[in-house]
Amino acid sequence: MKIEQIYTGCLAQGAYYIESNGEVAIIDPLRETQQYIDKAQSEGAKIKYVFETHFHADFVSGHLDLAKKTGATIVFGPGASTSYEAHIAKDNEKFKIGNITIKVLHTPGHTLESSTYLLIDENGENHAIFSGDTLFLGDVGRPDLAIKSDLTKEDLAAMLYDSLRTKIMPLADDVIVYPAHGAGSACGKNLSKETVGTIGEQKKTNYALRADMTKDEFVKEVLDGIPPPPQYFAKNAMMNKMGYESFENVLQTGDVALDATEFEALANHEGALVLDVRSQSEYIKGHIPNSIFIGLNGGFAPWVGALITDLKQPILLVVPEGKSKEAVTRLSRVGYDNTLGYLEGGMEAWKAAGKDIESLNSVSAKEFANRYKSGNINILDVRKDGEYSASHVENAQHFALDYINDKMNEVSKDKTYHVYCAGGYRSVIAASILKARGFNNLIDVDAGFGAIKNTGIPITDFVCPSTL
Repeated sequence: MKIEQIYTGCLAQGAYYIESNGEVAIIDPLRETQQYIDKAQSEGAKIKYVFETHFHADFVSGHLDLAKKTGATIVFGPGASTSYEAHIAKDNEKFKIGNITIKVLHTPGHTLESSTYLLIDENGENHAIFSGDTLFLGDVGRPDLAIKSDLTKEDLAAMLYDSLRTKIMPLADDVIVYPAHGAGSACGKNLSKETVGTIGEQKKTNYALRADMTKDEFVKEVLDGIPPPPQYFAKNAMMNKMGYESFENVLQTGDVALDATEFEALANHEGALVLDVRSQSEYIKGHIPNSIFIGLNGGFAPWVGALITDLKQPILLVVPEGKSKEAVTRLSRVGYDNTLGYLEGGMEAWKAAGKDIESLNSVSAKEFANRYKSGNINILDVRKDGEYSASHVENAQHFALDYINDKMNEVSKDKTYHVYCAGGYRSVIAASILKARGFNNLIDVDAGFGAIKNTGIPITDFVCPSTL
């Protein structure tokens, strides 16, 4: 028996390759499926099943392409309904993979069809669970993402409480937990950085598995502090349910080199968004007018999903050398399949063609501190709500990047703003979006709050009410 976790940091997502005696099961595969096929072939094995723990909201799964290429059967948990051929399992149904067995444990709560897959080894012993978004390490899945459900999030949270206590907590402490996500995922609140654990560890450390917790307490704690889901979540879930374009087609039409003239023509006539995925320092120095920055070296795909509201938006890419395929691939993972091509030769080719270039003003944290001390300046803190609440520059206006499309009326085009985040990535994203919308008086603070707090300017820290 072989179990391999295939973890993708950008999405904080774990897919799983399970092999026994020449047969393979894949759980929650990524959009690009060739890696699983190549691995099975190298092992002399055949992919028999593709198990989906639920209709994923935070990424587009590769179940359809993988099934078409290999003949594998797609399996969903009870209650699932798809527009394509899939096996809808019954609770406690068993599937043989070589000498091992996968047993379906229906665990509704995160979504109605959510299921946990219990691996029973060659000796008939419970070995591991693949818990999807039902159980994370340190947390559980948010119960507000069900597709077109008449149930409230409180109803689903109550279901999740029952699922955990009737299906998962009775398992032996040494059963291994393989979750679908780790820290950084928006599918839960407080996920651990660890990606493999045990039932026993979770009973000791996961707040949601406290033995003395009532259902009412669970519902209250699980729902407390959950922000609204990113706008692309419901759209990705529907793609996973209804089907999507094959990844190979998306790559073929998106990974296309365009010279500066072709690139500009498409931008002007197709309503295409120019997405610059280089580093923030490169974007600051020079970029195409009205382009948006979201760098590949940060949380690229989730930020694209949060900020670009139309999955069908035509996109043109400005990429680092040799990174066009990666950019198209990572866009497709969250359902953005309408990439038209990338600028061949990058910004150097754009300059050589005599095209217009703009830059973004940026200052060091030290210079920002000097300006702060010398008089009143307008400051935008674009970090998340919790980050701002914990500590921020005194008199800074909070303007979380997550909700920038809804809060544009809270800033003025007539004012000059100094923009900061934690380290400089999100502030440049925010500045690029504002700049494209006609806010021209923006100054990025390089290295963000991490550098600002060492300058000695007034910082407002959160004070716990119990200490007052």
